[in-house]
Amino acid sequence: MQLNFGICLLYLHYCLCIDFTYYVKEGEEEGTYLGDIAVDMHLYDSNLLTDRSKVTFSQFQRSVTQNSQLFNVTKSGKIYTAQTLDSDTLCSYNQECFKTIKIAIQQAKAFIKILKVRVVIQDINDHQPKFKNEEINIQFSEDASIGVRRSIPNAIDRDVGLQNSQISYHLGNNIDNPFALSTSKSVDGISQLSIFLKEKLDREKQDKYVLEIVAKDGGLPPKESVLIVKVTVTDVNDNTPVFLRKVYNITTKNKASRMMPIITLTATDLDSGDNGKVSYHFSSKTASSTKSHFMLNERTGEIYLQQIFPLRSKLLNELYVRATDKGKPPLSSAVLVLVNIINQQNNYPSIDVNFVSPVSESSATISEDTAVGSFIAYVMVTDNDIGLNGEVTCELHHDKFQLLMLESKEYKVNLKDPVDREVQDHYDITISCEDQGSPSLETKRKFSIQVMDVNDVQPKFTKSTFKFLTYENKKANFPIGFINATDPDLGQGGQLTYSLLTNNKYNFPFQITNYGFISTRKPLDHEIKNIYKFQVFVKDNGK
Repeated sequence: MQLNFGICLLYLHYCLCIDFTYYVKEGEEEGTYLGDIAVDMHLYDSNLLTDRSKVTFSQFQRSVTQNSQLFNVTKSGKIYTAQTLDSDTLCSYNQECFKTIKIAIQQAKAFIKILKVRVVIQDINDHQPKFKNEEINIQFSEDASIGVRRSIPNAIDRDVGLQNSQISYHLGNNIDNPFALSTSKSVDGISQLSIFLKEKLDREKQDKYVLEIVAKDGGLPPKESVLIVKVTVTDVNDNTPVFLRKVYNITTKNKASRMMPIITLTATDLDSGDNGKVSYHFSSKTASSTKSHFMLNERTGEIYLQQIFPLRSKLLNELYVRATDKGKPPLSSAVLVLVNIINQQNNYPSIDVNFVSPVSESSATISEDTAVGSFIAYVMVTDNDIGLNGEVTCELHHDKFQLLMLESKEYKVNLKDPVDREVQDHYDITISCEDQGSPSLETKRKFSIQVMDVNDVQPKFTKSTFKFLTYENKKANFPIGFINATDPDLGQGGQLTYSLLTNNKYNFPFQITNYGFISTRKPLDHEIKNIYKFQVFVKDNGK
């Protein structure tokens, strides 16, 4: 048995920014190759990684389940998609769609750095613009002045890409008529369309017109749809509701009364009757997760806080509100309400542990030959409270493991002292994080480390000398006795094989099985030799 000692140098490198960006089109099948991190980032060209055969890459993940995992990272650093990606469901409308992967680089089990890789999911033009209705009716008074306009509904494109979701409009049929199309952008980015009068009408000559409004997106190739607008020349007049401002900015406490409105919106409509009656509702531009925290009175325009924002919620919320009259067709306008939430709560810190070799969300494995200083887990602490309530310090008290800070509220767990599975095969660890609030609040996160066996113990005989008594003139294969040794290693490392140490194996009068059983090879003669001394060799089957 031979003992080998090695020294592992730990090099730390911190980075707050994105290290590399890959691009993939939505809809690509599972297993699509994105790139090789080591090659694309020229990691082997630097002094950072000196022995590529010992370099491994590990993607951080909270559990070993695959359903929620978007990407797979191999130990050699190659990235593949783990499922078919759909930017329309993964990302927000009219924004670049990307996901960030955190990857740990280790060399010979020594932690090198954490890479932050951005994968941009490129939207494909798989949706066409659609109008809510295929056909609508509008009216113009025959004595209407040139420039009078009527609002018509816009189309919606479910694509999220900047180009694929952009919609342009034009008149599609014979433009030799007294009408023209006008487009403008509202505060929520949605186009407002209107048909305006460019010539005087004569109801006696023509009292009906049919217009085609073509909506075309910016994809390559573009997709389009058509809205049929039937115009009747009558004595109707309609106006769009108008807000006093385009943007409102308010601040409120997270624990504000649910009985008092945080703001009252008012839009005026100069029309009379139903055409001048206005109702309020949240625009489709407002995120569902944001709407769930607010209540809007459709009749009065009052907005109330509906529930307390949880710990991880963003403090600035965007509410897009539309005022719609009761005309036929109804007309509407939009306003943006920015709600700043002041968090007066003192919440408990939240601890998130990501293992390099996870077994479950609360356990991981290490080998018993893991070098001191090796990287075990990445720890991130969240506390969105304001001021001292959100300042957190963390501790880990253990004789084998230590907690080291990477940056604010980010830590790593390292091996502090060698582990020996034959001495202890399991460790329970507790990380404690406490904020500086008054009173201070503490959160504890418990997890376990299982120590995996390596063949590090040599077999040992139970005695230094084994003595046996036998008889002369017995036939071959006469039993002599058992030799036994012990080895605490698991599996093959603990299974033993025995053999005789002799230069004349086939003429030697004794033989031994792999399991340590000694018997005669031929009859013995007391008068020729009455005492035999020989050595037995034992080895385990480990590698």
